[in-house]
Amino acid sequence: MTGVEVKVEGLTKSFGPANIWSDVTLTLPAGEVSVLLGPSGTGKSVFLKTLIGLLKPEKGSIMIHGTDLVRCNESTLYEIRKLFGVLFQDGALFGSMNLYDNIAFPLREHTRKSETQIRDIVFEKMELVGLRGDENKLPGEISGGMKKRAGLARALVLEPEILLFDEPDSGLDPVRTAYLNQTIIDLNAQTDSTCLIVTHDINTAQTVPGNIGLLYRKHLAMFGPREQLLTSEEPVVAQFLNGRRQGPIGMSEEKDSAQAEREMAEAGELEGLPPLKPQLAASPGMPDRQAVHRRRERVEAMMHELPEPTQRAIRESYDRAPEPMVTGPRHTLAEDPPTDVYPRIRD
Repeated sequence: MTGVEVKVEGLTKSFGPANIWSDVTLTLPAGEVSVLLGPSGTGKSVFLKTLIGLLKPEKGSIMIHGTDLVRCNESTLYEIRKLFGVLFQDGALFGSMNLYDNIAFPLREHTRKSETQIRDIVFEKMELVGLRGDENKLPGEISGGMKKRAGLARALVLEPEILLFDEPDSGLDPVRTAYLNQTIIDLNAQTDSTCLIVTHDINTAQTVPGNIGLLYRKHLAMFGPREQLLTSEEPVVAQFLNGRRQGPIGMSEEKDSAQAEREMAEAGELEGLPPLKPQLAASPGMPDRQAVHRRRERVEAMMHELPEPTQRAIRESYDRAPEPMVTGPRHTLAEDPPTDVYPRIRD
């Protein structure tokens, strides 16, 4: 199964008089991994919920397989939603169901598989995320990180063409965030699914996606090849990637311009962008990632439109071979992962 292109045009969303963002236009390339960054409160989670039709925008369109999700009827929307697998920010588990039944729910709702088939699929996904043996626990009996991993297992059971991750790293320590990042890359290698990750984790943004977008000041400031944002000279990008106080972003999204200028003057010379990191490669034994080859062809075609620093970074990335990964026994996001191997997905 391969992923599908998601084309968003002129999307605008408000809650009453409060505008969340306006005129958001982007295309998630089929089968590629993309990341959406932005300060807290800029509506990144709202964007994901709008993509799957849980929220209705005031303007714009969302095209998937030639169907506009904004204007289609409920029965069509119901069918299109089956293309999505979603990991919500808090896991969104049913509190009265144990983990096994939570993860099995989409299979029972949308397929005619036997309980034996469902059991095999559920146990496979639970082992992948390190929850095998916890199937009888209720959501109220586990940690936030475990809820997140259960939500990921549930998002995967229907083998979706489009995977949405709403802050998958929240509730996870840095080690398990690294394991999760590798899992996303390996999933993409195996399924060729289209992935969109909303995150605040800078290492994830630097190493996982092929494309990055930035929501800021109620609009999409940019969206394109990862090198475009990671080499951008925009002050908001440098502030966000360095995680520093000085810059245009404030506690309430944006600062008064005079305050921002005063802080920059007081701080003096600030460091620029962090060094560009190579993308993660799929684990040994995984299929060749077709997304990498498609992306290269796509970016080459648009190279002349990109800034010179972006072009230079892209060309340098062609000569930078991925670091070899240490192989070992199969392993997962379990509570006590091995320390000498990278995570791999079961065949």
